[in-house]
Amino acid sequence: MMTNSATSTAAGSRVHDVSAGTATQKVVIVNGSTEMLELLETVLDAGHYDVVFVESSDHAYSQIKRVQPNLVILCVRIEDIDGLHVLSMLKLDEDTKHIPVITYTTESSGQEQDEEIAEPSDAEMLPPKPAVQMN
Repeated sequence: MMTNSATSTAAGSRVHDVSAGTATQKVVIVNGSTEMLELLETVLDAGHYDVVFVESSDHAYSQIKRVQPNLVILCVRIEDIDGLHVLSMLKLDEDTKHIPVITYTTESSGQEQDEEIAEPSDAEMLPPKPAVQMN
């Protein structure tokens, strides 16, 4: 029977070790939201992947270089350029450029998801035109 154990590293990441006689694929997940991490963890644990969660882009490059995973899943946000910086560093480095990277983005935590868009009235859609005067 397989057992999963979670430990923390100094870089602020959680490591799940899968103990068994089968070879496991290593996956590093960077900057994910709590909901996304839970979803990915469920899927990857079912496939018996060795998963490393890196909570900060500050440590992502060094962790990925050290772990040499089979796959990196990287959250990239427009308002936070660090994810794109990590991706660039990985693809420019001879030691890591071969590692496949899946990128995704999530909504900014400051955005309201249930914002209702008001329908424009007829007056707003067809504003009155000024009368043309001829002399």
